[in-house]
Amino acid sequence: MSAPVTDKEKRKQISVRGIAQVENVANVKKSFNRHLHYTIIKDRHVATKRDYYFSLANVVKDHLVSRWIRTQQHYYETDPKRVYYLSLEFYMGRSLTNTMINLGIQGACDEAMYQLGLDIEEMEEMEADAGLGNGGLGRLAACFLDSMATLAMPSYGYGIRYEYGIFSQKIDNCEQCEEPDDWLRFGNPWEKARPEYTVPVHFYGNVVYTAEGGRKWVNTEVVLAMPYDNPIPGYGNNVCNTLRLWSAKSPLSFNLKVFNTGDYIQSVLDRNIAENISRVLYPNDNMFEGKELRLKQEYFLCAATLNDVVRRFKASKFGSREVARTNFDLMPDKVAIQLNDTHPAMAIPELMRILLDDEHLAWDQAWTVTTKCCAYTNHTILPEALERWPVTMLQELLPRHLEIIYHINHLHMEQVKAKYGDDAEKLKQLSCIEEDGEKRVNMAHLAIIGSHTVNGVAFIHSELIKKSLFKPFFEYCPEKFQNKTNGITPRRWLLLCNPMLADLISEKIGDDWPVHLDQLTQLKEWAEDPKFQDEVMKVKQNNKNKLAAYLKEQTDIDINPSSLFDIQVKRIHEYKRQLLNILHIITLYNRIKKNPSAPFTPRTVMIGGKAAPGYYMAKQIIKLFNRVGAVVNADPMVGDKLKVVFLENYRVTLAEKIMPAADLSEQISTAGTEASGTGNMKFMLNGGLTIGTLDGANVEMAEEMGNENIFIFGMTVDDVEAVQAKGYNAYDYYNESPELKQVIDMIKDGFFTPGNNDEFKDVVDLLLNNDRFLTLADYKAYIAAQDDVSATYNNTTKWAEMAIHNIASSGKFSSDRTIAEYAREIWGMEPNYEKLPDPHGLMGSKENSPE
Repeated sequence: MSAPVTDKEKRKQISVRGIAQVENVANVKKSFNRHLHYTIIKDRHVATKRDYYFSLANVVKDHLVSRWIRTQQHYYETDPKRVYYLSLEFYMGRSLTNTMINLGIQGACDEAMYQLGLDIEEMEEMEADAGLGNGGLGRLAACFLDSMATLAMPSYGYGIRYEYGIFSQKIDNCEQCEEPDDWLRFGNPWEKARPEYTVPVHFYGNVVYTAEGGRKWVNTEVVLAMPYDNPIPGYGNNVCNTLRLWSAKSPLSFNLKVFNTGDYIQSVLDRNIAENISRVLYPNDNMFEGKELRLKQEYFLCAATLNDVVRRFKASKFGSREVARTNFDLMPDKVAIQLNDTHPAMAIPELMRILLDDEHLAWDQAWTVTTKCCAYTNHTILPEALERWPVTMLQELLPRHLEIIYHINHLHMEQVKAKYGDDAEKLKQLSCIEEDGEKRVNMAHLAIIGSHTVNGVAFIHSELIKKSLFKPFFEYCPEKFQNKTNGITPRRWLLLCNPMLADLISEKIGDDWPVHLDQLTQLKEWAEDPKFQDEVMKVKQNNKNKLAAYLKEQTDIDINPSSLFDIQVKRIHEYKRQLLNILHIITLYNRIKKNPSAPFTPRTVMIGGKAAPGYYMAKQIIKLFNRVGAVVNADPMVGDKLKVVFLENYRVTLAEKIMPAADLSEQISTAGTEASGTGNMKFMLNGGLTIGTLDGANVEMAEEMGNENIFIFGMTVDDVEAVQAKGYNAYDYYNESPELKQVIDMIKDGFFTPGNNDEFKDVVDLLLNNDRFLTLADYKAYIAAQDDVSATYNNTTKWAEMAIHNIASSGKFSSDRTIAEYAREIWGMEPNYEKLPDPHGLMGSKENSPE
């Protein structure tokens, strides 16, 4: 096992990170010592690793601030159209390294710490992940912010500053346990509280007529929303945008006559109740629960954000802080609001409420403004994920908004009648009020009605929503529907996480590719060059050695670093079919046991991901994987041919270690269920090969790289529909394949759970009797594809060539390309590749605070 390349050696290589200038290094050292002394208030004798991290973070932040202020000042002066990206989730991960890279100061900071005798990697490990997301949707929002800043777009992320992010996962006796993620415990050096921009948010109450015949929401309970601003630096362009996260605060006045009741103490204690709104992220991915606190969170975000949006629209006029703009017809020329799924869809009735009740616009004018400003991104076609809020809950919590929603729907139904006549079925399909059973508001329908554009997140997904989920709406207003295939930021997902590969690429094609990822196609020229193949595989081996060492430390499992690293990391869900992966592992185990001396391609199979705390089957899947792993890893006959490792507490920071080290990426959802996937793109960019179904973005990945460079298997969407139409019977597959039968029987008969044969009877029952995701129907094709993977892996030249083709075909999957498409085709804006001027000497000039 070759030793990992040291950072000192890395620094000697030609690097996109640039050569550290002597004066910069001296400045960083001076600034670092100053912060340790004045900000952290420690000296070198008592300072801890965490103190050093905070000092360095403050040094880096110093380099950001003038760019941040200058950028916001630039927007204020030029009065551009601004885009507001609303999301209940921003899965940001760590900020230190990313900020150093985007500002071009990584080399200087690295060298300065080295000269001070400190290990910068140790300091980086002290930073807590900002885990304000569940998975794909939240991480996409984070990648989008990076791209919007890098493309110099006047943009703002708006979300909630959850005190507790996604839970921390511990595996105890093979099972998942959740621990709260107290990520703010030691403070967050990147955020800046802005109490002066605190806004009131109203709940409950009732609606009355005003003297002028308008409507007014009264007798409400108020919660304050306090903003915390987080800097979002663009890559090398001196732009710094803002992610504004709202925190709930109780208002100062109590709704209590405390002098009469003497309940002053209790009323202070009760302030906690209001502040619970921003306490914790809901850990459900692709599952709607319908909890009142969640609805409060959604409205809290929308109300606070739209207050900002309208304030900024009214005030932003060249050089004037007075309320300057009152013509709201101009608003769509200055404001674009993107709804990241339906979670912020209350923005539509809330904007209507502001325009009608506060700004006194006529309904038709307000509606035109609202629909021209708003656009909606759909992220899933799983019916159980769709938000459908009970009318009774809305009536109590947001009575004015329910009135507005009813009126929106009434006018919409009139238009539907004008087109289709009194077609009851059509009216029902196109309504945003569901009448069967408990009366509910379908938020996806509301979002479509109230937006000018609706998009899916991969070509196949956008086609499917037109054909199935939103078919009636597509027929009614086809012009609203678009596709915007997801992407990932190449800064974090290559430059940051795989510096050796980044340097290798820069040696070949220069260093423009981090902002023009399509330039990677130039690498195809060297796909068959033995020397380049060797260099790429050396980098991969190095990354594998590092991951193996890390996992040995974490799990104490000895991993064979020359084995095929076969990795599936994503949320645990039946549709993502981690069970199919487990069936393959047991199949391999049985083959080794049956014929121990037969040639076998060594593998380490790793699964990582969190199960929603209330999702029983997902938790069973984790337990089964770990039980299988315990048996396989302890079997001396297996040795280092097969190892099974669960990657505990999968999160952004762990993904950064995993992606560069993977040989094989598992993207094996049932065709037609994964909207896009973005992990698939991260593996591809880092030279991992994909085994996958024709689902989500896999379809476009195969298109870009050619089918000869990806292991596609299994049913297509049409095949799945055909199987479902004739009636899926798992026993047909179970009885037809002796290998599959043996695997299922082992799980059923307690082979992996001695002393408790029934432990996984629910899993077996699922697979054989009520599997919506047709796992056994794809088993045979999956095993055949995996055999092909093993054979190909043994041909190092072929594997290396395929890996290079994967990297070279990744250009399309940059979030820069995605955001440029949103900008031009939805927001009516242009991306900009110009740099803002360097902020040197700014400190003496007139500055505006970034608001």
